[in-house]
Amino acid sequence: MTMINQALRERCLPSLKSSAEMLEILQREEYGYLPKKPEQIRFEETENYILNFCAGKANASKIVATCVLGGKEFSFPFYSVIPTKPGKYPFFVHINFRDDVPDRYMPSEELVDNGFAVLSFCYKDVTSDDGDFTDGLAGVLFPNGERTGSDVGKIGMWAWAAQRVMDYAETRGDVLDLSRATVCGHSRLGKTALLTAATDDRFAFAYSNDSGCSGAAITRGKRGENVRKIYTKFPFWFCPNYGAYMDKEDEMPFDQHWLIASIAPRFVCVGSASEDLWADPEAEMLACLAASPAFEACGQRGFVCGDRYAAVGEAYFEGSIGYHLREGLHYFSRADWHRLIEFVKLHT
Repeated sequence: MTMINQALRERCLPSLKSSAEMLEILQREEYGYLPKKPEQIRFEETENYILNFCAGKANASKIVATCVLGGKEFSFPFYSVIPTKPGKYPFFVHINFRDDVPDRYMPSEELVDNGFAVLSFCYKDVTSDDGDFTDGLAGVLFPNGERTGSDVGKIGMWAWAAQRVMDYAETRGDVLDLSRATVCGHSRLGKTALLTAATDDRFAFAYSNDSGCSGAAITRGKRGENVRKIYTKFPFWFCPNYGAYMDKEDEMPFDQHWLIASIAPRFVCVGSASEDLWADPEAEMLACLAASPAFEACGQRGFVCGDRYAAVGEAYFEGSIGYHLREGLHYFSRADWHRLIEFVKLHT
C-alpha cells in the first residue's frame, strides 16, 4: 500500500456513482440546482474595445449577453481576446475576480503568444459575492431574495454565466476551436469552473486553481478550511442544504472527488500551491486519485502519479486528470497558466 493510497483509504470516501447520480446529489446537497438555459439569448459586441491590443496581435472586444429567463431579462458583460492571425484557436473561459483585460490573474498577451484565445468575465457582474439574493441574476431567480433547501447558491449562478459565455463561443466557430474549450478559475472561482464543466460537456477541459474546500479538495480529514468554516462565512455560495453538514463531514453522502469524477471522460487539471494550507494541497491531490476510477471506467488513463505526494514544482500530466504543485501562496500566477497551457497542449 503506497503512502497516498493509504491516506485515501483512511478517508472512507463514498463510492463513485454515475455522473448523473453524482451531479444530482451534489446539486441537491451542496451547490443547488443550476438555473435552466435561457429561453432567449442575444449578444451585442463592441469590437476593438481596446485599440491596438497586444500590438495588433489580438482583437479585444466587449460583449453584453442579454438572457431571458422566465420572461425576465438579465444582462452581463464579458470580454474576448482572439488572435488576429487566421486560424481556429483553443480558448479559455476564465471566470475572474475583476473585469480587467489583462488582469493580475490573466496574462492575456502571453496567452495569445502561446496560441490561445481567452474569454473572461467578472463574477460580480453576474451577481454580488454576498448574501444579497436580489442582486443581478439572483434577483431574477429569487424576486423576494429568499432561498430554501436546494435553491442554487452564487457558485451555481457564476457557473451558469460561464455557460452563457460558451454559448457566445459557439457563434465564433470561425475563429475558436470549439473542441478545445477550457473553463478555468481560481479559489471560489476554481470551484465554479469545476461545477461549470461537470454540468456542461461542451468544455473539453476544466482547470481549478487553489479551490480547496468544497472545490477540488477531499473534505473528509481535510486540513485548514472545512464545511463549518466555509459555510459560516460564505453560506450564499451554496444551497441551504449544505449547512446541515457542518461538523458532519463523515456523514456526507458525497465528497469532492465526485465533482472531478463527474467531468469524465473529459480532462481535468487541479493546481495547488505549496503554502496554501487553507486549501490543503494534499487533499486536492487525493481528490484526483479518488476520482480516477471514473475516468478509467471510460477507457481513459485517469490520474497517473507516483507513490507519494507531489513535490514542489512537480506535475502529474500523463492521464486525463492532471495535478501540479507550485511554490508559494494562494494566487493565480503566471506559473499556473503555463502549467495549464502545458496540460491542454499535451492532450490535444
